[in-house]
Parts: sequence; structure tokens; C-alpha cells
Amino acid sequence: MSMPSENIVKQNVAAHWGRRAAHFDQDFGHSIRTPGEHAAWDRVIGLAVGGRGGIAALDVGCGTGFLSLELAGRGHRVTGIDFAPEMLALAKGKAADAGAHIRFEHADAENLPFAAASFDLVITRHVLWTLPHPEAAIGEWIRVLRPGGRLAVIDGQSLVAPGEEQAASARRSAEYAPIGDQLPFLMGKAREEIEALFRAKGLVAVASDPLADVIMAQNERAAAEGEALRPRRRYIVWGEVPG
Repeated sequence: MSMPSENIVKQNVAAHWGRRAAHFDQDFGHSIRTPGEHAAWDRVIGLAVGGRGGIAALDVGCGTGFLSLELAGRGHRVTGIDFAPEMLALAKGKAADAGAHIRFEHADAENLPFAAASFDLVITRHVLWTLPHPEAAIGEWIRVLRPGGRLAVIDGQSLVAPGEEQAASARRSAEYAPIGDQLPFLMGKAREEIEALFRAKGLVAVASDPLADVIMAQNERAAAEGEALRPRRRYIVWGEVPG
């Protein structure tokens, strides 16, 4: 049974992203708009998929469907889950508009409603920092992967002290401020730490990429749009379930 404090954490997380859902895609960094961003994300998704075609993919913390739509557009069978119903409603609408057949479900990233060995790929984008039990969540994501399946985590590490992020940062919001001390990965972790965690969880062929092209494309866009970005490392780490 969940502890009361844990329930409050998850309620606050869902409330925050539900509140932001209507304007989420307009917030900087939550969409692909420039040719540089398109090229960079095409490469990143290629790294996540690992050259496999027509796979069953699970997008954990799918939000308004960014990765789900990109994967579906490349011919993969996609399921997206999120904890905020408002996000899921927008994702479903975007998929319908695009003619994409994606299954979206309301679910907890730390307690997936799927049988073991259900997917070939589990992918997340900036989800670990929002979880009260991120290491356990990684174990749960691995559980639903088939032998030879791949886990790909797109994440980052803040290079500023807590409280010094951009004013619009979720970490400084009314929902997150009271629960930050219950989120172990709140400011992100170094890429090497995620790699080590993957290996400790039994994944093999663990590797990573620092997303230099994504960072460059976003910096160029930020300059053009007058955005001031705080320093942050970004990366993708992937590993495979032994086959």
C-alpha cells in the first residue's frame, strides 16, 4: 500500500503537469520547430531504436505525445502512458489529427499495468527526476522488456544550484516546491551514473550519447527567440536486456 506522503507526491506531480498541459507544447524545448531540431531528434530516435524496424515501443511519461508520435511516424507500434489525464487527452487528439494509431493509457511510471516481456523498447524523456522511486522505476521498465529489448532514457543534469533555475522551471512551481526533498533525482544525474545504474540492473551493451546536436539546435533556437537557457547537460543512455 502506498504511504500517505507518497500519495501526496504523486498527486502533486499529476496536478502540475495537468495544469501545464494546455500550454505544454508552446513551452520552450517541448516541440520540434527548426530544421536543426528535426535533424538532431531524428538521430536521437535512431539511437534509441537501434536500427530495429516495426517494434513494440512503450513511451513512459509520454506527455502530449512527442516521442510517441515520432516513433509511430517511423512505423513502430506505440503505447504511451502518463500520470496526467490532461496530457493524455492532448496526446490522443494529436495522434488522431496525424492519423497515427497509438494506444494511450493513464498509468503510473513506477507500477506499469503490463505483463512482463511485453515490449521491444521502453523510452522516456525527462521522467526520472519526477519520480519518488527512480531506481525502482528503472527495474519496472526492464521488467516489461523482452529478451534483447532496449531501455532508452533521455535525460539531463542541471548545472545550477536548486532554486536558481529559470523562473518557469517546474522545480520551482507550487506543486514541486513542497515535494522536492522526496524526489531523489530532482536535479538530474550525471550520464555516467545512469550508465552504472543500468549495468547494476543487469542491462548489457550499455552506451550513451551527450546529445551535442540537440543542445546546439536548442541554443540556436533560444537565441533566435530571445530565450535565456540555464546550463544543463543532456544525454541519452541505452542498454539491452540479455537475450
